[in-house]
Amino acid sequence: MEQTGAQIIWECLLKMGVDTVFGYPGGAILPTYDAMTGYPVRHVLVRHEQSAVHMADGYSRASGRTGVVVATSGPGATNLVTGLATAMLDSIPLVAITGQVGSGLLGTDAFQEVDITGITLPVTKHNYLVTRAEDIAPAIREAFAVATSGRPGPVLVDITKDAQQGKATFEWEKAMPTRHLRHIPPFPAAAELERAVAMINEAKRPVILAGHGIQLSGARAEVLTLAERADIPFAITLLGLGAVPATHPHSLGMMGMHGEAWVNQAIQEADLLIALGMRFDDRVTGRLKAYAPDAKKIHIDIDFSEFNKNVPVDVALGGDLLQVLRAILPKVQSARHTPWLERINSWRGDSAVRDIKNLPDDGHLYAAHVMHDLWKLTKGAAVVVTDVGQHQMWEAQYYHHDGERSLITSGGAGTMGFALPAAIGAKMACPDAEVWVVAGDGGFQMTFAELMTAVQEDVKVNIAIINNGFLGMVRQWQELFYESRYAATPILSPDFVKLAEAFGVHGQRVDKRADVASAVAAARAAKGTALIEFRVEQEDSVYPMVAAGAALHDMIRRPSPSPLAETGADPV
Repeated sequence: MEQTGAQIIWECLLKMGVDTVFGYPGGAILPTYDAMTGYPVRHVLVRHEQSAVHMADGYSRASGRTGVVVATSGPGATNLVTGLATAMLDSIPLVAITGQVGSGLLGTDAFQEVDITGITLPVTKHNYLVTRAEDIAPAIREAFAVATSGRPGPVLVDITKDAQQGKATFEWEKAMPTRHLRHIPPFPAAAELERAVAMINEAKRPVILAGHGIQLSGARAEVLTLAERADIPFAITLLGLGAVPATHPHSLGMMGMHGEAWVNQAIQEADLLIALGMRFDDRVTGRLKAYAPDAKKIHIDIDFSEFNKNVPVDVALGGDLLQVLRAILPKVQSARHTPWLERINSWRGDSAVRDIKNLPDDGHLYAAHVMHDLWKLTKGAAVVVTDVGQHQMWEAQYYHHDGERSLITSGGAGTMGFALPAAIGAKMACPDAEVWVVAGDGGFQMTFAELMTAVQEDVKVNIAIINNGFLGMVRQWQELFYESRYAATPILSPDFVKLAEAFGVHGQRVDKRADVASAVAAARAAKGTALIEFRVEQEDSVYPMVAAGAALHDMIRRPSPSPLAETGADPV
């Protein structure tokens, strides 16, 4: 039986287990939207196509499934680019389906014609231009295979309008990908596995670098087995938070530019680094020539292109992290590194107050107060979706993530405006989860129109806006490196409480720490989406900080006098 290309799109999505898509209709994709009415798929109408990608991204990160976004040609498709780049850098599986002008108009600068495959080539794993109805099913099946195989990422399928309107026989089995999707080199040689095991067994000051790949491969249990058996502490990347539990006895905390001081010091003095599913990003390493100078390095990753790209390593083990760890664990010996762990613990000093006592309260509301109290009030069980900036780092420092997929944040791209739409997607993927948005006053203003999407779709997310009246992270750099010339960083905001009311959601404002708990309780109790504006100290900064170009151990500490520095609530 012949079907239209538009119908074949939805048949394919159903076969792939898709039940929710995020998108915005338009002329070149209209046949697909018309056909959608005959299929049991939930379509989420966004207010901007960029938000549709972020929603699909959040949906994927929260559930582990492939997110799907649909948009029209021209500006509809180009509005996806930032979201695709965000997903690409963070290894998130997405499939974007875009409409394109009729095949006869390609190359004529027709209305809303844009070469979206050319534009998105650098920010997708692969993309396709489909001009015939019979090619739609093979392209979509292969797109899902590419998006999820190896290192995950986004794939775009651009389908001309006449291909959507044309007819073809839908044959699912014949559409199975038959081309070689990706050259996967062989599993690591036995000799290389033996070298890695020997290095682990001989190390005196080892540190595991726990990255996002642990979560993507489902290797949490194996990583913890390695840490416990060989008595190895683990430092965590930003995207690795939640992949391994923050409160585990072997957890040191977050590494890198705004990581814990003792964590960075441990990396610098280690004699062995075991990098698991991470890519030695510049925010993690600091100045490369000064990075862990005395450490041998083992790197395990599914993406072979990451080996020796930034940091030369002694042993590179390519393959799925779960399978590689299972191959080496039987030969890893039980060990105790008590002197090393005691030495690291001594560097913590009074900084450990962050974990065990209330932060100081001098009458001012600090973002650190909000993050710490939100962690306590939710018992660390919420899914937190952050935007990008100072609040993102404070959340990483003060909200301790034990659960897998409990932190969703834009790491590689650092995309402002990410949090609200990604949280909506996360909530739709995990409707029983408590989902919190943590956003700055700047980033929230980029995508707050999606409040209406949350209302229309009856999605409950709780929103904490950290309002300091600045583009805070940029202001911090201006303070430290540009003699406090705050060029274009002071930012005015609307009355966020009234704004919330205009969208029909619960809104409240907090400027005292004593009111944080009651405001959080009210937001959690509200029937739908709820918003809290926290007016925090304006010129507070995130510490410690590794300046661009500095060595990882050359950290800028919180200056005194400061109520946080005086009590050791931040690393000293």
